[in-house]
Amino acid sequence: MNEILGSFLSNDSRFGRLMTRIGVLIGANLMFVIFSIPMITIGASYTALYHVCLRVQRGDGELNPFKEFWKGFRTNWKQATIVWIGGLLLFAFLYWDYRICLAAGGAIAVLRYPLMALMIALLIIMLYTFPVIAAFEDKLPNQLRNAVFFAMKKIYKVPVLLFFNVFPLVLTYTDPQMMPLYGFIWVIFGYSAVVMIGAALLLPEMKPYLPLVDAYGDFILDKEGNRLAADAEEPREDTPESEIVMSSASSEPDPDSHEAQQKILDDMMRMGM
Repeated sequence: MNEILGSFLSNDSRFGRLMTRIGVLIGANLMFVIFSIPMITIGASYTALYHVCLRVQRGDGELNPFKEFWKGFRTNWKQATIVWIGGLLLFAFLYWDYRICLAAGGAIAVLRYPLMALMIALLIIMLYTFPVIAAFEDKLPNQLRNAVFFAMKKIYKVPVLLFFNVFPLVLTYTDPQMMPLYGFIWVIFGYSAVVMIGAALLLPEMKPYLPLVDAYGDFILDKEGNRLAADAEEPREDTPESEIVMSSASSEPDPDSHEAQQKILDDMMRMGM
């Protein structure tokens, strides 16, 4: 009986791996809430949350959520903050024009439709830009271009991503009676759950452009399977030498970033973009 219970509760069991991932999501979510309090850092916090969730998706899920969140925040805060503040100001400008057209009536009111389309397009680009920043290293104009590329590559995923990012927030603010419960869920694991869904949706499209890592997502490998991360921690003793998977959001700079960007450009040309 003790052996069965010990096997069920071990970290290698399905239950143990599930509990580990839940613990990572809760830890990363708490970090997101704390780091988003200044408001101006929401973009960087959102990117850091994607950094954690992408690593969880590609590795075995055993990582320190606090350390990984800080790493993603510290590495990407500049680009993510520029995108967040710039996108917010542009969205406010478009929304202000939308309200003016709506109040004016007549022929001018027709302009509210293209303005609404621009606001939706801006929201989509922002939703894709943060995970792209978390997964790739490049200049900001290229990151924005990559965000458009990934959105257009599998365009049917765009409404799914919009739904999981927008609908829960709308539900929260339109149901006052349940708002305390929703608030508790958001603080504990709500944001990380939404981002984990987003990471699961986007990762299949990002895989071909990301570097090789070991089975746990701890080390970047070259094409022959040799480790490139010189200052990383020692590998785990039970890491299978032959088990190599793709991973994103590694702790080390991507040594194949130029090659990845060239592959993205080639695919964009094939798509006529």
